[in-house]
Amino acid sequence: MVFIPLSDDNPLRSVRFQWITIGLIAANVIVFLLENTPDGQAAMASFALIPSELFHVRIWGGAVLAPDQPYQVPEGATLITYQFLHSDILHLLSNMLFLWVFGDNVEDAMGHFKFLAFYLLCGIAGGLAHSFALPDSRLPLIGASGAVAGVIAAYLILHPRVRVWVLAFRFIPLRIAAAWVLGVWVVTQFIMIVLAPSDQVAWWAHVGGMIAGAILVLFLRRPGVPLFDRGHQASPS
Repeated sequence: MVFIPLSDDNPLRSVRFQWITIGLIAANVIVFLLENTPDGQAAMASFALIPSELFHVRIWGGAVLAPDQPYQVPEGATLITYQFLHSDILHLLSNMLFLWVFGDNVEDAMGHFKFLAFYLLCGIAGGLAHSFALPDSRLPLIGASGAVAGVIAAYLILHPRVRVWVLAFRFIPLRIAAAWVLGVWVVTQFIMIVLAPSDQVAWWAHVGGMIAGAILVLFLRRPGVPLFDRGHQASPS
């Protein structure tokens, strides 16, 4: 990761507090804690998204009966449940850090309930993109990356000129425009699809979430919310 975001200079304008962003972070943390119990480890196989099983039942056809899955979850429902599972603490922290820094302003631009719908739809789009790209994969897909990728795309469209504090190459503190921070991340996802196509890292889920986020923000933002920081006076560096 070239840039690790820390904070942005972008106050809330329409909502008093980012309840949905904080709620989503809390939900992900709670689920992660539950995962790391004996029963939780076994349950992950049921709630993860497995592309080959998703298409085996044609998405909404029911659940694939597998002996290693203690809960029979409808395969279509895993398009939502997979978003709240994470493989390890670094996986969780990286997704939640991006959501913490950028989610509040996207929530501010849409309102609470539209933002929740936006977030889940981006995650669904990411899961579907990954599944269509790798329809025979039996590796479970987990993580909020697809949904967070939608948040990143929306923020980039709404606030490309806002200054963001980052750690460049994990060590160098910089304050640069969001267009650089998020633009590099976006370009990297497309490059990795070409250079390292694999179901080990869900690059297609990232791209699917981004595309959904870029489209949905156009329709779900509040009336009058400008795009591309129109009317925003960039603060000096």
